[in-house]
Amino acid sequence: QVQLVESGGGLVQAGGSLRLSCAASGRTFSSYAMGWFRQAPGKEREFVAAISWSGLGSTDYADSVKGRFTISRDNAKSTVYLQMNSMKPEDTAVYYCAQGAYYGLGSRESNSYNYWGQGTQVTVSS
Repeated sequence: QVQLVESGGGLVQAGGSLRLSCAASGRTFSSYAMGWFRQAPGKEREFVAAISWSGLGSTDYADSVKGRFTISRDNAKSTVYLQMNSMKPEDTAVYYCAQGAYYGLGSRESNSYNYWGQGTQVTVSS
């Protein structure tokens, strides 16, 4: 089974930056879509960003993070990143990385993802 290990979470001040990493186990990492989701206290899990399999090379972002967050991948390291800039208190949440479909576009729907990381806490102070 694929395992996803997240790192990089922590406390940051509003306006600051943070980069999350998610290292994946398993084979053919570059052929899978990858995504980031988050869940704030008392709220439902929501889509943050997704990246297609490497042969397609497309990305997608939630409106709330567009222009501030960037998703990327390093296939040699089997790692997906989420660079978060100009952070706001409303970005506070547990962030999860997930592996999606083989040759996938990168869906906004959580049900499209087969494997999930353990989550990492991100807290943005005012």
